Amino acid sequence: MSPPPSAGLQDVTPTPVPDLTPACEATAALVAALHDDELALPTPCDALDVAGVVAHLDLAGQGFAVIGRHGDDEPAPPYGPDRGPTWRRDLADVLARLADVLARLADAWRDPAAWEGDTDTGVALPNATWGRAALTEVVVHGWDLARATGRPLRFPEVTLRATLDHVLVFVPAAPVPALWGTPATVPDDAPLLDRVVAATGRRP
Repeated sequence: MSPPPSAGLQDVTPTPVPDLTPACEATAALVAALHDDELALPTPCDALDVAGVVAHLDLAGQGFAVIGRHGDDEPAPPYGPDRGPTWRRDLADVLARLADVLARLADAWRDPAAWEGDTDTGVALPNATWGRAALTEVVVHGWDLARATGRPLRFPEVTLRATLDHVLVFVPAAPVPALWGTPATVPDDAPLLDRVVAATGRRP
């Protein structure tokens, strides 16, 4: 007797891909509320202050959007970490465009085609992994900014579960180990966001 048409298909059922929009919108709103006197505040992200994390989000947001569009995008000039004579003016440009950068990032990964294939940026990974890495960048660095400034930041449960599922698998085997710190220990019943940031080396 022939097997039913659905037999054997379980292993090829596509894994639902996360929507980056809620994370991008929440982090963009937090950045939009920053005050000038908060830019030098330290963050949980290694040696980066608030300005450095904002600059990193700008660069990462543009880079991940390029991957999501399969290279069919043109990033803006990055704000560098050297803090030269024009750094405050350059950072003002970054702050002004970051909401748009994050909106374009979310839009790039809204297309199902963004999650297909592989991309080599010096590290070759499936686009399904790059997309989840992009989500992680926005969530974790959004938390860095929230912790540094004392501002509230909330993400939907579905966003946090997708991020946690990614970091628990990806971080221990990351192709560039220095990307994230040594995971911290938190209770199994800790809030989802605490579990996400702990997995990436933060102390919630």
